Parts: sequence; structure tokens; C-alpha cells
Amino acid sequence: MNIGDLLSVMKERCASDLILKEGSVPVMRINRELVRMEKYDTLTEDDIKRVAESVMSRQQLCQFEKTKEMDLAVNVPGLSRFRVNVFSQRSCVGIVFRIIPKEILDIDNLNMPPILKEFAMKPRGMILVTGPSGCGKSTTIAAMVDYRNKRDTCHIITIEDPIEFIYEDKKAIIDQRGVGMDTHSFSSAIKYSLRQDPDVIIVGEMRDRDSIRRTITAAETGHLVLSTLHTKNAVQTIDRIINIFPPHQRRQVRLQLSANLLGIVSQNLMISTKGNIIPVVEILVSIAAVRKLIREEKTHQLYNIMQTRIKEGMKTFNGSLIELLENGIITRKDALAISPHPDEFRELLATKKYQKPP
Repeated sequence: MNIGDLLSVMKERCASDLILKEGSVPVMRINRELVRMEKYDTLTEDDIKRVAESVMSRQQLCQFEKTKEMDLAVNVPGLSRFRVNVFSQRSCVGIVFRIIPKEILDIDNLNMPPILKEFAMKPRGMILVTGPSGCGKSTTIAAMVDYRNKRDTCHIITIEDPIEFIYEDKKAIIDQRGVGMDTHSFSSAIKYSLRQDPDVIIVGEMRDRDSIRRTITAAETGHLVLSTLHTKNAVQTIDRIINIFPPHQRRQVRLQLSANLLGIVSQNLMISTKGNIIPVVEILVSIAAVRKLIREEKTHQLYNIMQTRIKEGMKTFNGSLIELLENGIITRKDALAISPHPDEFRELLATKKYQKPP
């Protein structure tokens, strides 16, 4: 098996992921569906070990022997960059490759709301991009970084595990730090980034209480901070952040969030009528009413504000779905299947209560 050939096929067929497992043919995820590559032979233990040894350094191989899992990124010249996860399953090695687009798409080409451009240019505060694994969070963050990079003379520091998109300095100076390669942890890198004269800090993922605490502090000390969480919507995101802290600290965290949160972009992906993958988004903008509800422990009321304050840039998932449906981009059946509130979606569609943003 030639891994280079497989990665070439992966790119040609616009696959997002390649899964290698002993005893199976290679499997690719194309338009969110798993497709078995039947023309290839069944993979053996030696096949997968050779691939693992070809993508990992000696240091990474030693680390993998201890931890039984490894995240890394590899660049294949003339092809693309790939995020790679090597892991152990049933005492065998498994590998998943995810393609990282060589070119960073801009916010408009991603079909994302224009308010992301405003978010990207903010001088300070915290912006969160959330959603399930594989929903394009890293791509959205990259588009926002690139937007700022083209327009503002500033210093941007990214903290990633692993480094995915490679940025070229345009107007901005961008330093990219990989966890395990350039720093020991997200938490440590965030702490020391404050001494590196940043204007913008990108935290690839807030993984634990300490990294969340330090991310909030970075925003509080006058920097723009962008980060991600594996939460499905804005309300769950705020509750997750607050509830990860012990009860006696939660009031303070609420006050910090209400003062520093600028917005939350929650997203998912679906297939359009043309067969391509498109984003469905929910936007929470931290206006005065939102900040008040966060302070007063009334996050359950945030959804009502998102439904009614569209002119301020708010958007619900159902609002996004209706826009896509009215523009002929998706079908009613697919919209209902992905809607988090299908009954509300039917009502909005029947009564046409939803108003498009200006």
C-alpha cells in the first residue's frame, strides 16, 4: 500500500477523512458518508505500522509507545497538509488522516455570516466557535485570522494541537505554537503568551478548567481571544464554561464572561441540494441584554433574545435553515432532520414569523 497514492485519491475525491484499520480496506469520508475503497487490498498490521512510522518522528514514536495515541500534522509537498491521529485499538494501530485545505477560504466563500468580519477586527474580548467534531471550527477560525491578517498591523499568536493551517504574514505578524512541539500545554502557552506582546491570541481548544480560566483572563487583560469548544449551541457553551468551575467560583466566572464575551458562533454542516457541504450557524452577540442574563444566571432565556434580536446580528439554527430553504439551497426534509427544534421550525415556516436580517 502506498500512502501517497491514497492521499492523492483522497484529495481528488474531495474526501475529508481517511481511516486505516487492520483487517479492513481503506475507508474515506466523502460528503459526510463513509465509502470503502474496495479496489485496495485489506490492510495488514505491517501496512499500518509502516504508515505510522513514515508520518511520526522518532520522538513521536517513543511517545506513542507510552500514551498509545498521537496527534500530529504532516505536509505532503504538492498535495496538501493533513492532520493525523494515530491510536491503538484492540492492541493494533489505527490511523485517521484529515485533510487541511491548502488555501484558507475567506468568510464569504465559506457562506458564513458577515458579522464574523466584525468579530475578527475587535480590539479585545473573547469569541468562541463551537460545534461537534468535524464541523469546520478550525476552518472558520482560520478564515477570521486571515481576514484580520490582511487588514491590520498586529501580532497574532496561535496555540494549536497540532498546528493545522499555515499562515503567511501579510499585515500581521503571526507566531504559531504547537502543543508538544513548541510548548508543553495549552494552559502554559496561554500564560506565557501574555508576555509575548500579542494583540490576538488563538487558543485551538479550551480543553480543561485551567485553559478556560487562562483564556478568559487573556481576554480580560485587553486581548482579542478566539477559541473553540465541542458544544452544540450558545447556551450550552456558556453553561459548560461556568459549570466546569466549582460552585464558589461560578459567580466570578459569570461576571468575567458577561464583561468579556463578544460572541459565540455555533455551527454544523449539512449537504446542499447540489451535493456540496454547507454550514448551518447560530450566532449569539453579546449585547447588553445578553450580558445581563449571563450575570443573573438566566442563560435559559438567551434563546429568546436570539430569536428576536436579528438586527443585532443574532441568528438561530432554525433561522439559518429557513434562509437556506428559501434560497433553494437545502430541502425541507433535510432541514427538519438537522433542526434542533423541529416543531419551532415548522411553526416559523407555516406562519413566516422569521424575518431575515437586513
